[in-house]
Amino acid sequence: MVEEQEIFQCRQCGHCCQGETTVSLDPDDVARLVAYLHLPIAEVQEKYLRLTGKVVQMKIVDGHCIFFNEGCTVHEGKPWRCRQWPLHPSMLTDQNNFEAIRQSCPGIKGELGYEEFRSRFAELLKQQDAGK
Repeated sequence: MVEEQEIFQCRQCGHCCQGETTVSLDPDDVARLVAYLHLPIAEVQEKYLRLTGKVVQMKIVDGHCIFFNEGCTVHEGKPWRCRQWPLHPSMLTDQNNFEAIRQSCPGIKGELGYEEFRSRFAELLKQQDAGK
């Protein structure tokens, strides 16, 4: 049985929280944030979210996600795409993508080569699928 910590452990460094956009949120993400923050949905939308057309995202403050402050302040309630990152399925088929992500994310276990990482990650995904 493969454990996620064998290939990745989030250091809450914030590299993935930087930029002029954030991940798109689905209704479950919004509900998770509302529950985690213990605030009414209208207040969460007003204070923390932005709507561009039909796309809901977290607001940006000083070039980073509004929830980043020396780490993720909503780590337990964060959106699924944030939970997934950097363990994206494209890392199974694209070594260049793996290398780019490993360079930008100190949580990826650097001592693992691509083939070993890929093997463990594929097994982890199988285990997660079997548990659904």
